[in-house]
Amino acid sequence: MMDSATTEASTQNPLLQTWQTPFGIAPFALIRPEHYQPAFEAAFAAHRAEIAAISANPAPADFANTIAALEKSGTLLQRISSLFFNLTGADTNVALQRIEREIAPAMARHYSAIALDAALFARVDTVFARRDGLGLDAESLRVLERIHTRFVRSGAKLTGDDRGRLAAIIERLATLGTLFSQNVLADEKAFMLVLETPADRAGLPDVLIAAAAEAATERGLAGKHVITLSRSSIVPFLEFSSRRSLREQAFAAWTSRGEHDGAHDNRPLIAEMLALRTERARLLGFASFAAFKLDDTMAGTPDAVRALLDEVWQPARRQALAEQEALQQLAGTLGDNITIAAHDWRYYAGKLRQQRHAYDESELKPYFQLEKIIEAAFFTATRLFGVHFTPRPDVPVYHADVRAYEVKDSEGRPVGLFLGDYFARPSKRSGAWMSSYRSQQKLAGDIRPIIVNVMNFAKGRPALLSFDDACTLFHEFGHALHGLLSDVTYPSLAGTNVARDFVEFPSQLFEHWLAEPELLRRFALHHETGDPLPEALLEKLLAARNADQGFATVEYLASAIVDLDVHGEGRATSDDIGACERATLARIGMPEAITMRHRPTHFTHVFSGDGYSAGYYSYLWSEVLDADGYDAFTEAGDPFDAATAARLKAHIYAAGNRADPAAAYLAFRGRMPSTRPLLKQRGLAD
Repeated sequence: MMDSATTEASTQNPLLQTWQTPFGIAPFALIRPEHYQPAFEAAFAAHRAEIAAISANPAPADFANTIAALEKSGTLLQRISSLFFNLTGADTNVALQRIEREIAPAMARHYSAIALDAALFARVDTVFARRDGLGLDAESLRVLERIHTRFVRSGAKLTGDDRGRLAAIIERLATLGTLFSQNVLADEKAFMLVLETPADRAGLPDVLIAAAAEAATERGLAGKHVITLSRSSIVPFLEFSSRRSLREQAFAAWTSRGEHDGAHDNRPLIAEMLALRTERARLLGFASFAAFKLDDTMAGTPDAVRALLDEVWQPARRQALAEQEALQQLAGTLGDNITIAAHDWRYYAGKLRQQRHAYDESELKPYFQLEKIIEAAFFTATRLFGVHFTPRPDVPVYHADVRAYEVKDSEGRPVGLFLGDYFARPSKRSGAWMSSYRSQQKLAGDIRPIIVNVMNFAKGRPALLSFDDACTLFHEFGHALHGLLSDVTYPSLAGTNVARDFVEFPSQLFEHWLAEPELLRRFALHHETGDPLPEALLEKLLAARNADQGFATVEYLASAIVDLDVHGEGRATSDDIGACERATLARIGMPEAITMRHRPTHFTHVFSGDGYSAGYYSYLWSEVLDADGYDAFTEAGDPFDAATAARLKAHIYAAGNRADPAAAYLAFRGRMPSTRPLLKQRGLAD
């Protein structure tokens, strides 16, 4: 029982109250930083009590009193932690960051204690051992298997001092991952390239100049122009700026985030993380952290991943070197007596694209309005899956830029709530992602999901996107649909809770529809005239999609290979992550004029938590699936073929983790995928 003081505190803390809001979303305006610590303490205590009740249950262990009970436990903690960690990524501040540094290890400690609860695991293990005779349906059997696997991989079978050591490792890794991401954000917030004179803005299109003016105003520099380290700011600057010295300055800041002496140096954090991850893997019986992570994926082993990466690396490298030679020749033709460097690539690649295909991004951008691309994503989801999106301005949101949409199916039944947070700001970490404030489930009633997409587009009036930005929006919306369309019973199987190298399949697949001529003709409309994208420009865009694919593939693959190497069995023992990076790049013959898409010191996929650690390859693995999967619509002769879309929804987007990923793909496609469509898609096939 709670004492009177605790009860009074609970009634005054909005995090501990029932939220009387549309869709049960958080009442953001009522929540203050000081509410989080007591709310987490209460949620931890409630969850511990629920776990203790399961562990100490005198009744023999069965599916209902052990597995289903575990799935129902921790609801309050899940609600509060989802809210908190979504905000620390999308709209943080000093107070939230301080709490995050305390809560991240506390969360790790809490869940380690559950994973290492011997009595609890004994009950789970008993049910698992009897699974074939329990008469469980396929989904119940799947959740039982996944929970048992999760316990084993969390150390439930360890004994003696190893149990305590594993818990300490996991707690320390949580602290290090939090510090890593906060260091990257600090570097991103600190950097501003102020374009002081018209000469500093030479070559920049009007839309980028307008966005730079908006960024300056947001930073208290009204009347000036600022380039930030947001991708939607710096990438077009690198493509269009004719000031080579400024390109070099901006590129150096972008690629060296977290790599400098001082308070925000991520190099010592990486060294400690790699050592702890290796120790964790060996405690669990694996030769390396990569072997541990990949054991529970579609790929299965580091060797399988290397085989895929090697298959694509050589043709990609050849193509990239040919592209580099073409850029060097172009620079000479233009009278630029330089050797192409990494900060030059995008600039000359843009000019080469204009020369070969007679267009550049500045011609396209007026046709790619953010509002229209959002509309295009909704339209595609409606055509494929029958869902409809209605603005709900009455729904509480955490920032004025966030939009809320009610989602219903074709018969008007509720599907969920979708939040779109599209613009860059200093309180938001860089990149783009999908997350959930609440996941779908049926175990505790018909719980509908609350899903958010977070981007970092530059503001404008109107906001205009590059084609790459538009692809990012479609990509993250594919993830959102994976969460929104989820139709499972058990919360741990819902939505994107699938194997890491399968989770990118629905998102990357959804990108394909953006390049459909039907969609572009309908939604790529000039922001001033309303005219559709001219047919000649549309044809040039589609024809140029494979331009610079050697570069794009190499910068991605290099990051994936370095990730695999530093987590692999033969990883360098040096604490100098820069030396490890250089050794891998030398081994694979990395072209000197290309820099990794994500260098280690700002590689948040891999070091802000371990979600993509030893797993960055998964984008390529999933691309094998998405390239082959989209061919199903091509073979049907219609990008919106109803029968194909129905299979896709049933077996992929709605299925969550009800089935093994390979079985899910086979049910959708009728066969396993080939790598040939991937190589063709990237323009690397012979």
